[in-house]
Amino acid sequence: MLELAWLILVFPALGTLINLFVGGRFGERGIHAVASGAVILSFLVSLGLFFGLMGLDEHHRVLTVHLWDWITIGSFNAPAALLIDPLSVTMALVVTGVGSLIHIYAGGYMQGEQRYQRFFVYLNFFILAMLVLILSNNLVGMFVGWEGVGLASYLLIGFYFDRHDTTYGHYADAGKKAFLVNRVGDFGMMLAIFLLWTGVGSVVFEEIFARSDALTTGAATTICLLLLLAATGKSAQLPLFVWLPDAMAGPTPVSALIHAATMVTAGIYMIARTHVLWELAPIAGDLAAWVGGLTALLAASIALTQVDLKKILAYSTISQLGYMMLGVGVGAYAFGIFHLVTHAFFKALLFLAAGNVMHGLPGGVLDIRKMGNLRAKMPATHWLFVIGAAALAGLPLTSGFFSKDGILLHASSHNILLYLIGLFTALLTAFYSFRAVFMAFWGEARDQRIHAHAHESPTMMTAPLWILAVLALAGGFLNLPFLLTLEHYLEPAVGSPSFHPTVALESVLLAVSAVVSVVGIALAYGRYVQGTASDPRQGRGAGWATSVTKLFKPLEPAAQSRWYVDEIYSALIVSPLLALSQWFDRVIDQGIVDGAVNLIGQANLAVGNALRKVHNGLVPTYALSLFVGVVAMVLYFVFV
Repeated sequence: MLELAWLILVFPALGTLINLFVGGRFGERGIHAVASGAVILSFLVSLGLFFGLMGLDEHHRVLTVHLWDWITIGSFNAPAALLIDPLSVTMALVVTGVGSLIHIYAGGYMQGEQRYQRFFVYLNFFILAMLVLILSNNLVGMFVGWEGVGLASYLLIGFYFDRHDTTYGHYADAGKKAFLVNRVGDFGMMLAIFLLWTGVGSVVFEEIFARSDALTTGAATTICLLLLLAATGKSAQLPLFVWLPDAMAGPTPVSALIHAATMVTAGIYMIARTHVLWELAPIAGDLAAWVGGLTALLAASIALTQVDLKKILAYSTISQLGYMMLGVGVGAYAFGIFHLVTHAFFKALLFLAAGNVMHGLPGGVLDIRKMGNLRAKMPATHWLFVIGAAALAGLPLTSGFFSKDGILLHASSHNILLYLIGLFTALLTAFYSFRAVFMAFWGEARDQRIHAHAHESPTMMTAPLWILAVLALAGGFLNLPFLLTLEHYLEPAVGSPSFHPTVALESVLLAVSAVVSVVGIALAYGRYVQGTASDPRQGRGAGWATSVTKLFKPLEPAAQSRWYVDEIYSALIVSPLLALSQWFDRVIDQGIVDGAVNLIGQANLAVGNALRKVHNGLVPTYALSLFVGVVAMVLYFVFV
């Protein structure tokens, strides 16, 4: 099976091409079957690769499948080859597994859409680009996939390019924003590739790692800082996270795919893949950890104040990506990937459950202030959302509990302040997760018209979510010794951890995290269930929750305004660049370029007007012209 690894790329490529050229003949069912079948087949190939690796000795679980010689210029060589190891196969399983469920769900969600065929062409292309990114054995191939997911995200985020509303403005602008912000990070990745080629003479990962001793600490630090810039763009970290909330303008399956399984995980994967370089650049690693910790805290604080259900989940994604960045920054690469895997399960579940809510409410309402008591009308979606929220909050024994707290455990050994930031963020996460649950699904209906028309989604849309719910609950057990022990399984690709906690320390920190998550949920319950109960006797226990939340009331306006990050960018970057471009348009383009062209035209017109007076059709005029010409020639020959 390992020799047939190339099939993992062939199936989504075929799905893209078939639906692109002949999908219109199939109808919606045929298009959906082709697109979903392509990703499911890739998932089966990924499973085959996984079991193929498991059949090898752990010291031989890194191999390359060479396809063809792609670019060879002098000593520069970038082959078309696949790197098959525990890291790439784990990522492939996540991308194709979660991607398959999202494709199946999208068939029901997008039913009746005018551009149904185009949507699934884009979706298959997205999967293909992500697989190229994670499977390529060299940085140039990775960059092709990197740009591919950028293009696919632009097409999918701006899928409703003809729509406009007060929440997202022009939907096409959201796609452009994602595309442009990511170009900043992509510039850093290109420079890093150039410096690596200059420093070690190769872009192939295996050769880079073998020759990494040729890099000085300064060179390695510069390269890693540029890679960090790339990761901040693609994985939505400070200061380049602003594109991700606006990506909610795309259809909900797109939000699930981008936020859970594909694009935003690319930066985390890239850092884990290049871990050898980061071990040579501890300063860059420390900076990555701080970027991740602060991103997690900032995004969680914004999520506390959002009222759009998808926006809450969007900022939650940014926060959880911050945890992953914190993990890889402190050297816990396996736990960063572990949290990436579990996050894919519960975040895809949450987004698709939010899609059920949007699908089941008139007008696609997402404002949680207009909801309430939806569990009476949408019981399956309610329980699915609760399971996802529990995993996101890190409730004990859920998948998020094991992966997130593994990161916090390693952060505690690296920097106690980073650990405290992560722990406080966990409290906020538990609070805003169940704030969404209680406001949307519990209490009394706030808008009777909306509640009266609410309905559960069809089986095609709920069945994939139950699979994700099981994974969100039990996915954490992948790292337990009696199953896979993901941390140990990834060692051939990401190395062994430098920190080995004692059982006592691990138990204490796990207990602290468990208490924090429970306290956060209890706070949300006291504030949004007991605190709003119509019966005064039920609201007596809400005083403590209200008192605690009042402590942060002064910060609420800034958090609601997303800490004015977009406004700062607009004032310092967007507006000056817009003014500069308008000046170039007015002075250089219209004044100089257009002015020069117009001047030439006007000169030609003036000459033409002068000559036109001579060509008047009168014989005396022509005779005079001939005489003047003869005289001029005579004078020329006489005097010259």
